[in-house]
Amino acid sequence: MTPFVLPDEYEDLRASLRRLAEGEIAPNAARADELSEFPWKSWEAWRDAGFTRLPWPAELGGDAGTFLAHAIAVEEVARVCASASLFTFISKLGMTVLLDHGDADLVARYVPRVVSGECQASYCLSEAEAGSDVAGMSTRALRDGDHYVLTGTKSWITNAGISDFYTVFAKTDPDAGHRGISAFVVERTFPGFSIGKLEQKMGVRGSPTGEVVLDECEVPAGNLIGEENQGFYYAMGALDRSRPLVAAQALGLAQGALDLAVEYVKERRQFGRPIAEFQGLQFMLADMASLVDASRLLVYRACALLDEGLPGTAAASSTAKLFASDAAMRVTTDCVQLLGGAGYTTELPAERMMRDAKVTQIYEGTNQIQRLVVARELLG
Repeated sequence: MTPFVLPDEYEDLRASLRRLAEGEIAPNAARADELSEFPWKSWEAWRDAGFTRLPWPAELGGDAGTFLAHAIAVEEVARVCASASLFTFISKLGMTVLLDHGDADLVARYVPRVVSGECQASYCLSEAEAGSDVAGMSTRALRDGDHYVLTGTKSWITNAGISDFYTVFAKTDPDAGHRGISAFVVERTFPGFSIGKLEQKMGVRGSPTGEVVLDECEVPAGNLIGEENQGFYYAMGALDRSRPLVAAQALGLAQGALDLAVEYVKERRQFGRPIAEFQGLQFMLADMASLVDASRLLVYRACALLDEGLPGTAAASSTAKLFASDAAMRVTTDCVQLLGGAGYTTELPAERMMRDAKVTQIYEGTNQIQRLVVARELLG
């Protein structure tokens, strides 16, 4: 269900994505969650169907899909598997700074291999003591002749150990705060690069999250993205365009939970009739549907602003992310409640959806940070 009519090409895309998601991604979701394993079969189905090309520029081998098209893709995969939905957009985030600010040779060396699905990419900004406080990062990058030496540990990195390429943010001027950060493309094969601890998580357990350890990691000077000491601004610009995709992930989770709840209450009988006939449960479903539709409007609006290059994208992206993720937490929790004891078991995906939804309120900037972004926009 969509709250307004999209052009036919978007609805055709949605139909194709839903067929793939339900047929080849959903069957792997429970196992990936149970074993905390990357869902390789889902990734291969996504790649083989050609969807890795969707959001990338045509000149790099992509399909030149819009932000809205990409959001629909994320939404449809998240509807059946939140873990798999991360691989639909994390590589784009991992390469966005390079696309925006890298020179043509550097872009040509890395991006086409990600576009084709040959390789994957990650975004390495956070550290144990530098989450919302990006300027507090301690990872250093010291120029030494024709290369930089990177030292430090990045934390909470999506696709850690899966990705081949990592966009790493490090201090080139440690005394300059956020004005002393630079960005680099780091290959996992570079000397001094390793994967540290992998987190044991409550949700999205099929998408590995862990540490990237840089122990005097040697990075060619040509792998500096753009200019030295501009990395903070590059990073924030990339996040502004990734937040609507996190919002789309939350939207997909909420839609999946709503669909599951509706199907269940129609079949479940108590007191001699389907529980769907009970007014109290109908009110819950109506509230859930309203939150899903409102989330979709905000997500699609943010994407439309980005596609048209209009002002106000930062606030629109933050609004979509905070509303959709809060809505997803509410809708998935209510789904578990509507399913009762069955919702609390792993036989149905409701409890997984509820666990998965929580992280959408936290990563790509906590919802408290999103509220600050929106408030500052309002106050000028």
